[in-house]
Amino acid sequence: MKKFMLFIGGLVALLILLANLGPMILLALSVWLLYICFKKFISADSIAAKVGWTILGLIVVSITFSNIYAVLGVAAAYALYLIYKNWNTPESSVVHEMKEDDDPFTNFEKQWAELNK
Repeated sequence: MKKFMLFIGGLVALLILLANLGPMILLALSVWLLYICFKKFISADSIAAKVGWTILGLIVVSITFSNIYAVLGVAAAYALYLIYKNWNTPESSVVHEMKEDDDPFTNFEKQWAELNK
């Protein structure tokens, strides 16, 4: 059952990632252009050049904000990574570790063995 749920979650995350691939590329491109505009603004000497780079930077910021929903694609890629990472973990080991830590007698036996050393 765990593998089936991971498969369905991975399929949904993959579809979201593929649907947002274009906006993710445009978001990365617009952030890169914004960085270039900022660097050129800093290195500009004249007021006219600074105004021009500011106007161009504001245009690029509007492009960046129009593609901000591409963050859903990044979140889907992260979810896909987590699903891939947890695919081969055994289901019983997580349950067994939780039961072992909650048992007061097991904890007492461990502490008693440490005291006797």
